[in-house]
Parts: sequence; structure tokens; C-alpha cells
Amino acid sequence: MSEKPCIITVAITGSVATRADNPAVPITVSEQVESTQAAFEAGATLAHCHVRNDDGSPSSDPERFGRLLEGLRRHCPGMIVQFSTGGRSGSGRERGGMLPLAPDMASLSTGSCNFPTRVYENSPELIDWLAAGMREHGVKPEVEAFDLSMIFKAVEMAADGRIVGPLHVQFVMGVKNAMPVDRESFVFFAETLRRLVPDATWTGAGIGRHQDTLVRWSLELGGHCRTGLEDNVRLDKTTLAPSNAALVERVVALCPEYGRRPATAGEARALLGLAGAA
Repeated sequence: MSEKPCIITVAITGSVATRADNPAVPITVSEQVESTQAAFEAGATLAHCHVRNDDGSPSSDPERFGRLLEGLRRHCPGMIVQFSTGGRSGSGRERGGMLPLAPDMASLSTGSCNFPTRVYENSPELIDWLAAGMREHGVKPEVEAFDLSMIFKAVEMAADGRIVGPLHVQFVMGVKNAMPVDRESFVFFAETLRRLVPDATWTGAGIGRHQDTLVRWSLELGGHCRTGLEDNVRLDKTTLAPSNAALVERVVALCPEYGRRPATAGEARALLGLAGAA
């Protein structure tokens, strides 16, 4: 039996982890490009991207996103570039200010939930506005589902045309005050999506110490995987992750245990219905 390809997403920096958390966290655009290139060469084919100001604080500056996109396209040919429209990088419609740059993908949360110290607010109006911007600029959404209702909302939006298919959903577990890491719930998420939208693809994302757990579950159940310093800055309780590439290498090493292998950039594009497929 041939090995089934797995798209490995590397979330390179996020907007929360600092140099104090891990000196390997890339902050500047040039650092992000260098870190992503190493992760790409290690086996990642999708980069989930935030940008930051020079002091390390979150930024929604389209110019910085543009420089990052240019650098990744030059140094990581064929890699899928996904911009975050999450709430930590801005408020309201400024969260979608980079969509006219037409990255391959952008994240789209289809509901609100609690985060460690605040409400991650995604009003119906904002969700529809972001989705419309993605349609206008040919950007494929990755639905970030923090609970079951967000999966059903994404299916509804795909059915009525607000999201252009094929649908791709990321199940996020381990955020404090949101969905905990629970095996039966994870299986139910995957089975529910498969029942509602048989041609949908999905990725599992575990936060912090749960990263390897979600990677294993995703490989086992036929999904795709997310890793990176945005979600987890440690290899274990005492050892810092040396780089994004090192975290990608951990996923690559696990793939054969589940009859999987890292997808090539062309295969990843084909699986997600993006231009430039193999």
C-alpha cells in the first residue's frame, strides 16, 4: 500500500511567543523568511504567517505582510503561504487588510470563543466580510474551528457560496478556556466533517505540550498536521525547540509510523485545490 501524503503546516511565529519564551522565535521579516525556508526544506509545505513590529508586538501592517510574501515566494518556491486574519494582529476589518496581496490562503474563524484572558470575538458581520474579501482576491480560507459550532457554520457558508470549496478546516485544541484536548471529541469532529462534506480536508492543531498528540491523531485518522513555534516553544518540559525546522522534522519522523509521508508542494496544492498543483 502506498503512503498517503500529509500536508505539514508550520506556524512560524504567531503574535504571542517572545524571545524570552524561546530565542529561536523569528520576529523580523528576514528572520521569518529564513526560518520558514529551513522548515520548507525540512518538509513543511504550508506556512501560517503573522507579522510583527520591530519591537516584537503584533502587527497588521500590509506592507510587512507584502515583504514576507515576496520573500517566501522567492526562497520557498511552491510553498503555500497562508496569512492569519486572527484577532491578535488587529481589530475589526484591519484584520483583513492584507487580503488584496492575494496569498494562497488565509485563516478564517467562523465563530467566537474564550481565550486565556479575553474573548476571541468574530461577529457574523466580520466573518462574512473577511470571507467576501477572500473570494474577491482568490484566497482560499482555512477555517479555524475552536468548537463544533464553527464546523457547522463553515459547512453552511460553503453550501451557500460564501466559502469557495473544497472546504478545508483546522481543528484547534488545547487553547485555555476553549476546546480541550479530548480524543473522542477530536474523532467526532473529523467524522462530522466527513459526514457533512465528504470531500473536505482537515488539519489538527494542538497547542503547547499537546502538539505531538494532535500530530499523531491527525496522522492516524487521515488528516494533515500543524507544528511550529507559534503553538509550542518547547520539545518537552525542559528543552526549548531549537527552530521551526526542528519541529517539522519531528512530524516528518512520525509519518512512517502511520503509513504517511510529507506531501510535496505540488501535492499539497492539489489536495487543497490550489493553483500550481502537481
